[in-house]
Amino acid sequence: GTPKQCSSCHSGGGAVKASAPSSKHMNTTEDCQFCHTGENWEDVPKVDHFAVKGSCQSCHDGKTATGKSPDHIKSGENCSDCHRSTAWGNAVFDHATVEGDCASCHNGKTATGKSSRHINSSIQCETCHRTVAWSPVSRVDHDQVKGSCASCHNNQVAMGKSKNHIATTADCSTCHSTANWSVSSFDHAGVTGNCASCHNGVRATGKNPDHVATSNSCESCHRIQGWTPVSRVDHDQVTGSCASCHNGSTATGKPGTHIPTNQECSTCHNTVNWAAARFDHQNVTGNCTSCHNGSTATGKGNTHIATSNDCELCHTTNAWSPVTRVDHTAVMGSCMTCHNGSIATGKNPNHIATTENCAVCHRTSGWVPANFDHAAVNSSCATCHNGSSATGKNPDHIASSNSCELCHRNTAWVPPTRVDHSAVQGTCASCHNGVTAPGKNAQHVPTGNACELCHSTTAWKPANFDHSTVSNDCSSCHNGTTALGKSSNHINTTDKCESCHRNTAWTPTLRVDHNEVRGSCASCHDGNTAMGKPSQHIVTTASCDLCHTTNAWTPATFDHSTVTGNCVSCHNGSTATGKNSNHISTTDACELCHLKTRWSPVQKVDHSAVQGTCVSCHNGTTAPGKSTNHIVTTDDCALCHSTNAWTPASFSHDNVSGNCASCHNGTTATGKGSGHFVTNRDCVECHSTNNWNVSSYRHKSPGYPGDHRKRLSCRTCHGNNSETVTWPFPTYQPDCAACHANDYKSGPHKKVDTPKIYYSVSELRDCSGACHQYTDSSLTTIKKRRNGEHRVSDGDFD
Repeated sequence: GTPKQCSSCHSGGGAVKASAPSSKHMNTTEDCQFCHTGENWEDVPKVDHFAVKGSCQSCHDGKTATGKSPDHIKSGENCSDCHRSTAWGNAVFDHATVEGDCASCHNGKTATGKSSRHINSSIQCETCHRTVAWSPVSRVDHDQVKGSCASCHNNQVAMGKSKNHIATTADCSTCHSTANWSVSSFDHAGVTGNCASCHNGVRATGKNPDHVATSNSCESCHRIQGWTPVSRVDHDQVTGSCASCHNGSTATGKPGTHIPTNQECSTCHNTVNWAAARFDHQNVTGNCTSCHNGSTATGKGNTHIATSNDCELCHTTNAWSPVTRVDHTAVMGSCMTCHNGSIATGKNPNHIATTENCAVCHRTSGWVPANFDHAAVNSSCATCHNGSSATGKNPDHIASSNSCELCHRNTAWVPPTRVDHSAVQGTCASCHNGVTAPGKNAQHVPTGNACELCHSTTAWKPANFDHSTVSNDCSSCHNGTTALGKSSNHINTTDKCESCHRNTAWTPTLRVDHNEVRGSCASCHDGNTAMGKPSQHIVTTASCDLCHTTNAWTPATFDHSTVTGNCVSCHNGSTATGKNSNHISTTDACELCHLKTRWSPVQKVDHSAVQGTCVSCHNGTTAPGKSTNHIVTTDDCALCHSTNAWTPASFSHDNVSGNCASCHNGTTATGKGSGHFVTNRDCVECHSTNNWNVSSYRHKSPGYPGDHRKRLSCRTCHGNNSETVTWPFPTYQPDCAACHANDYKSGPHKKVDTPKIYYSVSELRDCSGACHQYTDSSLTTIKKRRNGEHRVSDGDFD
């Protein structure tokens, strides 16, 4: 019969007086038996640190429990910052709160100190190391390091010379500084071996790609004080042609004034001296004046013919004279500057007396035949052209009293420059008879009119023509022979010209009588004969007249059955109306949902190709949205509905907002049955969304009388099937006797002081306050149970 919990007695205030925890006891919420045994208080097998309240030091002070050892690191941190409650060892360490310098702990005893290979230095640890990790070091203060560089930089304590370091016995500090490994100064005087032993492109810079190709050692040309300028070049050891170095980059190349030539340098120059070169014209590229300009080489003399020709057009490279030819076309100045009888042959004694320059009549290729210029003649044509001195008028010349020069040019008889018809004697036809002068051609319009009725004396064309005097139809002349007829690309029609054209001009046409046109529309409307389909026309093989009329292109009827290509090839918003801004976002082609005969209603919607959530379309505008009596939920439509049909739908209560009765009201969804318990409580207090038939209820009202041995049906207490409790003995409510008054037996309930007197039901109305205790005998728990805060099945009577 001893209580199972120590604190029932060892509390200092229980019915049984037993020793309570001392004032120095750990502050903990655990019951005694979790740490102590029933046989011996002092022997504590374990301490549940999770239930201890307060800091570690409140117990671990060296009295209540073990505290810090004398050699513990000096720190103001709480124990729990480094140690675990399960064991002292393997502590996590935070140097940030440690008091004192590193060496106060890291002395080889308290904590690891400097190793035997540590740099010989008198500085403190924290100068180089970080508290978060020994390595890598944050810095090294070389000023405090003792010994030579090599005492550390030996590839053991610190990084030493690399494998490709220059072979030298000099101390590191000779070339390097403690601030930077990069070489600050270098003395070649102490280096042994030739230059190439280091300057091989690995240890040190070697020959660059454009270095002179040579087998010489570096020191043959370079100095150790500086690569450039070189002290000399031994051309005997250079391999390759001169131009391989003398290219203007590796070494000096040809200057800008050098003679253009593709010859190798050594053809003219030697390696001793550039000057005093021998010269061969055979391989010179470029013209003579590029060198013979009076500066690079001898140029033209003062008495040279004024000409823009290159030297080589007249001279040879072997000798200046004699010249091979003279190109007169390039000679500047008049002929007589040379052809004056001194420099070159001049006029002979029987030459025609003229002041003209030679070039006016003669050619530079030969004196004869000569072109004669009448412009310098100072008399009329007839003075010479009299039939004796020169040719005169022939027998069939036009009868005219005019002098020659009024019609002819002095450069040629024909064609005449003009005919002064005012001096011509006779009618037009007396000359224009096809013999003396051109007459009517074969295809001339048949007419008895005199020429001057249509033509003028200045020119045949343009002629003044009056169609009003024509008695026949157009085609009598406009037949392609007499006058211009229908072109090869003329519309195929039986209509007369005058049906569409005017007699004043062919174009523009007055009208087109489509009734007389032969062939399909496309035979004319092909973009050449007449305007064809524009580039943005709908792609179709149908004839024009299937949609258009001959009166006008628009408005047009439309037959989608003959259109080739998919809908979007036209319905792209440019050629024809495309998707509007509120169209469903989908990758499907138009024809998968729409009919060719009309856009709406759509025949179907392929939801598999629709992009976005259901509500992006089913928003009440683009497509039907939720009805006004739809269940209030934030779920996407697809969670319950399928794309085939709205109903039947699956259902998820997860994201439904509002209480159950907002839907389960007998209209929107199934409501309470006729025999349902009468209550205003929300469904979820008893039912779950997984199964209506399984119900559970947890009493939380103060009127519930505590736990029972068995689960009671609701009707045991709620006899009228409502929230009102039907107490069998309402006088004792809300105590146990209100239901169990008939179960009370007075025999076992005797009073202690007067054994023969028994307690009444009223005195012991609350069974739990007398002898009948719950499994958990804590007074606080009893009160909780009386207040109805436990499920019906939680507790039984002892």
